[in-house]
Amino acid sequence: MNKVNDETIRGLFVTGTDTGVGKTVITAAITAMLRAEGLNAGVWKPIQSGALLGSGLTDAERLLKSTGINEPPEAVAPFTFEAPLTPMLAAKQADVTLTLKELIAAGIPLTKRYEALFIEGAGGVAVPLNDDALIVDLISELGIPALIVARSTLGTINHTLLTASFLRHRGIPIVGVILNDVDITEPHDDPSVATNAKLIEQFSGLKVLGRFPRLHTEATSETLILTVRKTIQFAPIREAFQV
Repeated sequence: MNKVNDETIRGLFVTGTDTGVGKTVITAAITAMLRAEGLNAGVWKPIQSGALLGSGLTDAERLLKSTGINEPPEAVAPFTFEAPLTPMLAAKQADVTLTLKELIAAGIPLTKRYEALFIEGAGGVAVPLNDDALIVDLISELGIPALIVARSTLGTINHTLLTASFLRHRGIPIVGVILNDVDITEPHDDPSVATNAKLIEQFSGLKVLGRFPRLHTEATSETLILTVRKTIQFAPIREAFQV
């Protein structure tokens, strides 16, 4: 695949082991934390599907609300499709053919307005964007490291190791892993939660930066910052931005 991006982007790509693992809340939390520390950090959702802007249900709108960033949602999410399908199919249903060049070009204005961008993917690294490219190709083109968000529950070891392996195969640096209690209602219902982080570190060589708890209140900027401070080792993320 020929390289399509010549821009230097300072940022971090937040990817997941699956859809619904909580990438949006983690992206918002870390962005809010960096902004509170004085970094002019922005958010970018290159593509999203499942709802239209204006519904209040899209990831981009949730990112903006939780971080307090003043941007039009369409600037943060230039490609939004209503169908709850993988981006390639959702775009095709809307008679749109996506290209990596167009996806990246739509986000370049954000790189001029912010010192760094947190870029949230769609689903996992092997999600198709078009007939020739996956999410991992987008990350590779952007030339930035990745942060893996994974469930903290049973099955996450396999999903996380496969995700890490795929990223490494493409030469993409990985800052670490954040486990998310998105699926947990009662911690004692899943005994694997106590050992998943240790085993992921043992078999991947990656650092698990923490376990983000399930939030039972609105994900305001203040709540997210407080939660990050209590649960996430933030130094590797700061270092990724050379902050």
